[in-house]
Amino acid sequence: MKIASWNVNSLNVRLPHVLEWCATAQPDVLALQETKMEDAKFPIAALEAAGYRCAFSGQKTYNGVAILARGDIADVQHGVAGLEDPQRRILSATVGGPGSGPGQAVRIVNLYVVNGQAVGSEKYAYKLDWLAKVTAFLAEEIRRHPRLVVLGDFNIAPDDRDVHNPAAWHEQILCSTPERDALKRMLDLGLADSFRLFNDEAGHFSWWDYRQAAFRRDLGLRIDLILLSEALRSTCRAAAIDRTPRTWERASDHTPVTVDIE
Repeated sequence: MKIASWNVNSLNVRLPHVLEWCATAQPDVLALQETKMEDAKFPIAALEAAGYRCAFSGQKTYNGVAILARGDIADVQHGVAGLEDPQRRILSATVGGPGSGPGQAVRIVNLYVVNGQAVGSEKYAYKLDWLAKVTAFLAEEIRRHPRLVVLGDFNIAPDDRDVHNPAAWHEQILCSTPERDALKRMLDLGLADSFRLFNDEAGHFSWWDYRQAAFRRDLGLRIDLILLSEALRSTCRAAAIDRTPRTWERASDHTPVTVDIE
């Protein structure tokens, strides 16, 4: 099963990119963030024609998450109990690969984590509280679903290897110690950063600002993550960042990240 995550920064704009990438990369599951689209306008027909069932939770102009899968999608949950958040940022579902049996199903939790604006701001405090509540939710999810994948745009660079200029970003938003500590508490539930199972090097990024020719100069951050439970970690065969879609015209500022599991 190939599982991917991609912040598309408007599915209305990037739908041709999603269809082109899926035709080439052939993911079995694709989690999208920042669809920026009301549910009534979600392009179900185009995605089903490409071979994908869809679960989605959207709103106009901002946020929005979706899960696309070649296999069945079941037990869909919008949001998290106890987290009063009108923003569409969390979507969970159980998916199976084509032809897979019930015991091979995987629980997917798709997150579009709060940005936080600036360290010390009200939105930053909200981000840390949001992460704490989501981590409590994940503790229960991993108990109920040992085959768990938590993925999405985390808006946190896990450590300095994931930052093009650690000195410039030191204790700034996306790279501050409290944010990284919050992510570590999530990992401490028994989740592994899949990319780091295969690559310890610095300088691999999944997001580049639109400004200052950041992509051309490779001034990026790795903030798009796929976390795997222990049961899936042992079956993971590859993890990668596909930079190609970031080179396309009218590209999202993020690019897809992928894992392959047996």
